[in-house]
Amino acid sequence: MIKAIVLAAGASSRMGQAKAALPLGTTGETVLARVVRTLLAAGLPSVAVVAGAHLDAVRAAMPAREPRAHLVEHPGWAEGQLSSLLAGLGAVDSPQLEAVLVTLVDVPLVRPDSVAAIVQAWRQTRAPIVRPVDLSTALSPGGQRHGHPVVFDRSVFDDLRRADRAIGAKAVFALHEARRLDVPITDEGAFRDIDTPADYRAIQDEPGR
Repeated sequence: MIKAIVLAAGASSRMGQAKAALPLGTTGETVLARVVRTLLAAGLPSVAVVAGAHLDAVRAAMPAREPRAHLVEHPGWAEGQLSSLLAGLGAVDSPQLEAVLVTLVDVPLVRPDSVAAIVQAWRQTRAPIVRPVDLSTALSPGGQRHGHPVVFDRSVFDDLRRADRAIGAKAVFALHEARRLDVPITDEGAFRDIDTPADYRAIQDEPGR
């Protein structure tokens, strides 16, 4: 079993408001609702959304009438992104859980087929960490561009729990570098963050959003 975790607990200081609640496209769908819809469309059975700094806004941005998505309140969100990941992991962990797929609310444009490809690569290899790499940079050591979502196999859960919160998951990536799996994809949405008002305006101006 693999479950999804969306990290949406940060302060969004560069955006100036909760990114999760921003409307995306012309339908009124929120950024968060788009992320959740994408993960479910890719075959994930459930999605836990970790909220902290903008708890009420994130709750309001959740997709309506979607029982497969639920909110995880994280009062300790200021401890950093790893703390949010661990809050989500604590909410979904069970003896049956084999892995978690983690993504950021900042990355709403990744396609469902890209998410499914990351999950399938994990299922085939059971690598400890699986993440997307930009196909155009896949053969450029030191210059590779990595994105989201990322799958963490159960074998690294304890490493995540023991990691220094100040360093974050980077230490776990380094620990498993030899067996870490990068999956080349061509989906620009997997590598595109919405961090600033300019980022958001650029996406809103694009057709088909």
